Amino acid sequence: MDLAKRADRGDAAKNQDVIKRFTWEVASINVYLQELRYFWAKALGISGPQWMILLALADLDQGEGVPVKVVSKMLHVDPSFVTTQSKLLEKKGFMRRKTSVDDARIVQMSLTDKAYKQMANLASQQETLSEFIFAEFKDRELAAFTAKLTSLKNRLEKACLKVAIDL
Repeated sequence: MDLAKRADRGDAAKNQDVIKRFTWEVASINVYLQELRYFWAKALGISGPQWMILLALADLDQGEGVPVKVVSKMLHVDPSFVTTQSKLLEKKGFMRRKTSVDDARIVQMSLTDKAYKQMANLASQQETLSEFIFAEFKDRELAAFTAKLTSLKNRLEKACLKVAIDL
C-alpha cells in the first residue's frame, strides 16, 4: 500500500474519532438543554414537554392558532402526545384549543394571555442565561454555526430515512 493511501486511512480514523467526540458533545448539550427546559417548566408548574409545546406555539402562532400536527412535527413527537398534553395545558389555563372552521378534524391551539404573561415573567432570566451561554459567539459566528447545525440536522434526518429503508 502506498504512502498516500495509508495517510488517507489515518485521516479517516482520526475523522471517526472527531465524529465520536462530536456526537458525545451534542448528546451532553441535549441533556443540559433538557435540564434547562425542566427548570423553566417547573417555574410554571408544568412538565418539560409541556413547556416545549408552549414554546412551539409562541414561535409558530401567527394569530390563527397552530394545528396539532404542525406542533408534533416541530417537536418530533406523535400528534396524540401533543393532543393529550395540550388538553392538560388547557385545563391549567395556558392554552386554548379550537376546532378549525375549515376542517373539523383539525384542532387549532393558541396560547392564553396567562401563558404569555407567565412566559414574559421568565424572559429576563432567559435572556441573561442566553447571554452567558453564547458569550463566546459573535452574532455572525452564531448565525453561521446555527446554519451548519441546521444542515447537519437535515442530513441526519435523511440518514435516518436511508437507514430505515435499507433495513
